[in-house]
Amino acid sequence: MDNIEEKTVSENDKKKEYLRSYRQHVRRIHRINAEIAELREMKLHPSMKPDDGMPHGSVGQGDLSGYAAELDEMIRELQQERYLRIKTYQAIVRQIKRMKSRNESDVLFYRYIKGLDWWEIAEKMGYSERWIYKLHGRALAHFELPEEFIEVQ
Repeated sequence: MDNIEEKTVSENDKKKEYLRSYRQHVRRIHRINAEIAELREMKLHPSMKPDDGMPHGSVGQGDLSGYAAELDEMIRELQQERYLRIKTYQAIVRQIKRMKSRNESDVLFYRYIKGLDWWEIAEKMGYSERWIYKLHGRALAHFELPEEFIEVQ
């Protein structure tokens, strides 16, 4: 691979990393919500040990301060992650909207914001999956990373 191709690959990798950051926040929010639900479930049903599902007397019936502190910390983490998701969404969508080609911006939005599979994007846009791959490549070539992301790298 020559230098131009290597540069393009690394630029595209940086662009994909930036574009994927929104979906990472979404996944993290789902994970924290699942952890909170699990913690609450364990507190509601303290007589069941999570590892075997069998009744065991009064396990977990004691002091609630540890539970409350852990729950509060998880809720703060969730709020922070939601804030980051919103800020990331705004930044990425702003960059996508700056693109000249509507088709290219649509591909990036559906792929990186909505998290659609290639075939779903093709169906939604009325193109073949092969054409969507081609549009995606063009979109990455035309997508500009924001200055603040480049400086952080």
